[in-house]
Amino acid sequence: MSSTAGKVIRCKAAVAWEAGKPLVIEEVEVAPPQKMEVRMKILYTSLCHTDVYFWEAKGQNPVFPRILGHEAGGIVESVGEGVTDLAPGDHVLPVFTGECKECAHCKSEESNMCSLLRINTDRGVMIHDEKSRFTIKGKPIFHFVGTSTFSEYTVVHVGCVAKINPHAPLDKVCILSCGISTGLGATLNVAKPTKGSTVAVFGLGAVGLAAAEGARLAGASRIIGVDLNSNRFEQSKKFGVTEFVNPKECDKPVQEVIAEMIDGGVDRSIECTGHVDAMISAFECVHDGWGVAVLVGVPHKDAVFKTHPMNLLNERTLKGTFFGNYKPRSDLPSLVEKYMTKELDLELEKFITHEVPFSEINKAFDYMLKGESLRCIIRMDG
Repeated sequence: MSSTAGKVIRCKAAVAWEAGKPLVIEEVEVAPPQKMEVRMKILYTSLCHTDVYFWEAKGQNPVFPRILGHEAGGIVESVGEGVTDLAPGDHVLPVFTGECKECAHCKSEESNMCSLLRINTDRGVMIHDEKSRFTIKGKPIFHFVGTSTFSEYTVVHVGCVAKINPHAPLDKVCILSCGISTGLGATLNVAKPTKGSTVAVFGLGAVGLAAAEGARLAGASRIIGVDLNSNRFEQSKKFGVTEFVNPKECDKPVQEVIAEMIDGGVDRSIECTGHVDAMISAFECVHDGWGVAVLVGVPHKDAVFKTHPMNLLNERTLKGTFFGNYKPRSDLPSLVEKYMTKELDLELEKFITHEVPFSEINKAFDYMLKGESLRCIIRMDG
């Protein structure tokens, strides 16, 4: 691959030309990596709901034409000036958020909110020179959250690249670069349920099921799944969910239903929908004195969280988390190792419901929009 170093690479990419319209496979030019950048060959990518959200562009600034995609696995093709810890041939996961290792957040053991490389959904260019590395016949095509993995080759800031074991199956571990780690870490790193504890998970999409998987791995005795779609209960059992509540079928607020089910409330709850009503319910359903609620879902920009102050004074704790509190470069490689060695009984295969060749990437969108898929792997060689 090094024969292409320093040269423009022409390859295929799935371009979103406008909101809500099918992606178009185009030949794009991918410029060489600049200072502190890495160019990589993407082998596998998967579709996350965040890609669909920004493709629909209903609730945020539309940025088009754009190359979406942010969950992926690949191999380094070349590196730019100043990159010392990655080399051509390294197996890597690109990540939508970063770790510069220099800012106060990166130096803190408590935070993963890198000041330099924190997610920016409006930025369509690289930080170094505020230019795109993608063009079509000289016209710039915008990046997406610094990754743009719906392209055979992409350029990413080195701080958003996690080097992993070259023996790890990229078609499986690629899903750790976003949603699965977000839900898993929300439980294991932030909620931290103890063995035998009770946990409620609000929203049983891929992130919520990853949160339930985390509760299962922690040894929770009861895991209550909360979702408006009752059809999700059967599938959720594979991820450790033991009981199910559909708020639409309750004659009282769901937090009251859960408090009655588990004598005063659950020990931990994780909210993965982004709907403010679910956030309030997730907080108010935890037990007073020790209950901890963790917010994962991203709310509408105008949403307001309201609860009575006594809910806090009665020693309930409310927390938020971003990417499961994992530092991308420091923590993802070890998470991959734990998956491979079975130190963590994490069954990634359960999350992968579909697989399509790159030429049929729009099918992945169809599966997700119909609610049929958790994760659809897109093979870049097809």
